[in-house]
Amino acid sequence: MATIKQSMDDLMTSDGAMCAALVDSESGMILGQIGSGLDLEVAAAGNTEVVRAKLKTMRSLGINDAIEDILITLGKQYHILRPMVKQEGLFLYVVLDKAKSNLALARRKVLSVEQDLVI
Repeated sequence: MATIKQSMDDLMTSDGAMCAALVDSESGMILGQIGSGLDLEVAAAGNTEVVRAKLKTMRSLGINDAIEDILITLGKQYHILRPMVKQEGLFLYVVLDKAKSNLALARRKVLSVEQDLVI
């Protein structure tokens, strides 16, 4: 069981990790953050809309399932959004330097952090 601070620290141990946040998907507010490289306030608010849009689309399609994670691949970065199973309405957001990271290991790390995080 880990605190928000411990979880943020743990996410930053992934190769290529630039920054991470725990975000409330209802309000777009950050509950915990670490790292640098981009404006996490803006990123959290914008990615809240991504999570909401995907959930809305799934409902419209009648898909009765849960999002494991959403991966956004940019030219130089990976952005991972992982809605929390145990704490509905929150998601983990991690930004990785594409050249320095291992996507498979990073996704496993985010899963592990999500499972250990206690709010």
